[in-house]
Amino acid sequence: MTNARRYAPADLATFCIGVFESFGVPHADAETAADVLLFADLRGVDSHGVARMYAYHEMLSAGRINPTPSPSVVRGTPSTATVDGDNGLGLVVGPWANRLAMDKAEAVGSGWVSVCNTNHYGAAGWYVVEALARDLIGWSMTNSTKLVAPHRGAEKMLGTNPIAIAFPGHEEPPIEIDMATCAAAYGKVEIAKRAGGAIPEGWAIDAAGADTTDPGAMMAGGALLPLGSDEEHSGHKGYCLAVMVDVLCAVLSGANWGPFTPPFTLRLAEPERSVGRGIGHFFGALRIDGFVDPDEFKRQIDDLSRTLRATPPRPGHPAVEVPGDQERRARVERERDGVPLVDPVVADLRVVAEATGVALPEAIG
Repeated sequence: MTNARRYAPADLATFCIGVFESFGVPHADAETAADVLLFADLRGVDSHGVARMYAYHEMLSAGRINPTPSPSVVRGTPSTATVDGDNGLGLVVGPWANRLAMDKAEAVGSGWVSVCNTNHYGAAGWYVVEALARDLIGWSMTNSTKLVAPHRGAEKMLGTNPIAIAFPGHEEPPIEIDMATCAAAYGKVEIAKRAGGAIPEGWAIDAAGADTTDPGAMMAGGALLPLGSDEEHSGHKGYCLAVMVDVLCAVLSGANWGPFTPPFTLRLAEPERSVGRGIGHFFGALRIDGFVDPDEFKRQIDDLSRTLRATPPRPGHPAVEVPGDQERRARVERERDGVPLVDPVVADLRVVAEATGVALPEAIG
């Protein structure tokens, strides 16, 4: 198993900001982008944090991402909008469009924004936590490069297509749902390969369409499986959710969908053709008082969370939690002890540091 070293979150944020600025990304945008990445690392979503800096560095170096985009609304109503992201960093365009959705919600009760001509936007959960800070219910989705086989399929056709939504509580923490629509995120397969480990059964198939626990076999022409994995375990449900995300993020906005969604890294092959512009996101925000008294809603969320946690666990299983508990626990630990990075990720970051002249911070443990 590959070793991991721990780094202070603030040091990693400074490093990411410096790298983005070295490509001409404005300071405020670089700070936002770094915040999105560190959000993932602090919550234990290692696949979407600073491990992605090598891919961003590649894409910016190759001129594949516009470092100074001017996102614009190309169509809209008081509660809806379609945004052209000007081929900017998804870590910048996504927050811009998410703010627009929240502004619309505060003004008219709900806001819905689809985005085209953008790039990888980090962890879906960051955006819904931003909505919580404004006392809103937030939604966030993105489509992504083809990595997932459709139900019963033996070839990649869909992205990992995550969905996130969050509901504020009163005394209890919010319920925060953030999940890929495949059995596991591609980044988790990358982490397993870097760590020299296997992946669980039901995550992936190899190039011949056979089940595999070898992350390398999945990455060498194989595919991830939709949530549920197979016929017996209701893989059609994850497949349907992934299609829904593609429609809302891409068909609705004019972005590329399905197998034509462009890659977020130069290490992945380009699609055969384009059917739109860039990748797509979809954001939603709801004002609670448009439906119910906000205090009553939050009290009910508290009651729901406490009721679920009080469920007796199955024999041999830990206590029942609500969505977001695990991530909050990881944040406490990582803010205290630092963010763990496995050696192959550190090696990638050293390449980035050498290429940009931005010093990689020293490990703290």
